[in-house]
Amino acid sequence: MESVLTTSEAITRLVAKTHGVPLPNGLKDKLDELFAQLTINARSEETFWQYYQNISRYIEWVLKLPWTSESSDVLDVNNARTKLNEKHHGLDAVKERILEYVSVLSLQKQRHPDIPLRAPIMLFVGLVGTGKTTMAASIASVLGRQLIRIPFGGLGDPLYLRGQSRVYPNAEPGAIIRGLAVASTRNPVILLDEIDRVADDALNTIMGVLVELLDPEQNHHFTDHYLDYPFDLSQALFVATCNNTSRIATAVMDRLEVIQMPSYTDEEKIVIGRDYLFPKALIDTGLTDTEVTISPDIWPIIVRPLGFDAGVRTLKRNIEGLCRKSALLIADGQAQRVSVDATNVKHYLPQW
Repeated sequence: MESVLTTSEAITRLVAKTHGVPLPNGLKDKLDELFAQLTINARSEETFWQYYQNISRYIEWVLKLPWTSESSDVLDVNNARTKLNEKHHGLDAVKERILEYVSVLSLQKQRHPDIPLRAPIMLFVGLVGTGKTTMAASIASVLGRQLIRIPFGGLGDPLYLRGQSRVYPNAEPGAIIRGLAVASTRNPVILLDEIDRVADDALNTIMGVLVELLDPEQNHHFTDHYLDYPFDLSQALFVATCNNTSRIATAVMDRLEVIQMPSYTDEEKIVIGRDYLFPKALIDTGLTDTEVTISPDIWPIIVRPLGFDAGVRTLKRNIEGLCRKSALLIADGQAQRVSVDATNVKHYLPQW
């Protein structure tokens, strides 16, 4: 396409893409400057197309971003309570805090719609498998917002969050801006997952980026290096998770509301396994609850085949493995129904 266009036609086509798009005035001025530079570069066709590709790619990112688009919050407390109970057993104190937020947001929007609400930034702290990440996903579901998950495990370069300047070849925006482009709304739930697990040599710089992200006085003009123009993150709801807080900078902790995610007891795991994980595993493996049954008296063995585990990840894997083995027997014609009980449970659980 570009090989048959003149430089002036290419510029005209690029400018036309931005017409009618609601962009901040300052950003429109910035684009006008880029178009002017592009016109100057058109004098040398040899260098024009390389510069044109750079500007064209930048404009594509600009047009993808939700500068004004927002999703409408679902602020029904009863609906929120029902959804939380459907997804999570126990964790009453955690659910109560989320319901408080939904209630405050509902009253604030009804009674003081012109006053911006500073949303709490919740930090879920707990051991592996205690439901930190799924709770953040539930918050997005309750509010009817998009979810952006940004994993911090092993993160060693702050540019992953902040993007790289366009002067570098193959530069692109950071994870925050990329996530907003996918979400297509400026008020998603942004999950900062495992913020205590960043690489040691990048800990300080990444904590500095987190301060800017989480500070309400700064995040309304968060500037990505690639975009080189502030984006308002004040309408986003940030949620963070970690295993412990020892590696998180004090300046970051000052901006977070710590919510402990307790370890599950065996009794809670039995309920979670029986009422939440097992029905889902049946669906995921194409089985029905009449084809596979589990004797009530062996749930303690399924919950703790090898010893104590704070979370439910091992339990989930065990139940999924049990269902896969059952699916093989049924699909292979070896059985029409599978009943797991004390006589055969070891066959369906991992053995070491």
